[in-house]
Amino acid sequence: MEKIKKIAVNISWFIMDVDGVLTDGGIIYDSSGNELKRFCVKDGMGITLLRTAGIKTAVLTSRVSPMVERRAEELGIDEVIQGAKDKLKLYRKLQKKYMFADEEVLYIGDDYVDLPVMSVVGMPVAVSDSPDELKELAVYVTRKKGGDGAVREVCELLLELKGLKRQVLKRYLNNGK
Repeated sequence: MEKIKKIAVNISWFIMDVDGVLTDGGIIYDSSGNELKRFCVKDGMGITLLRTAGIKTAVLTSRVSPMVERRAEELGIDEVIQGAKDKLKLYRKLQKKYMFADEEVLYIGDDYVDLPVMSVVGMPVAVSDSPDELKELAVYVTRKKGGDGAVREVCELLLELKGLKRQVLKRYLNNGK
């Protein structure tokens, strides 16, 4: 855990995939052909805690879905990049826009399409039901599955490792005072 702590202190960006990370990876279509996704509310709270700590957040997903845009807006996610067929190329574009170093990024993914970005960031994270190749590359593998609190787990871990968790939780522990 000491190795991860040395990495975590530099993290200022938390970038995540959506399907299989913020959701369980399932896609539901209703009888009208509308796509539905289930997001874990606990993950949303984790993202809120990161924002409170001043950590920037972004979504980088291969698919395009209005639900992703809506959820990201609800959570105040700083950047939403959808339709990312070449995730590394779009990650580099985001990096150029905000001028951050690879070492400042935690990226959480769940499948092979995430490998290019995970291979360059400072803190690659894989959800527990990821393929072995992602788990081998990751500095941390979640206990929870994607869509079932994995993002929240990593948010709290990051805040703890950076020494910010207690400070961020004060607003809840002291009745908002």
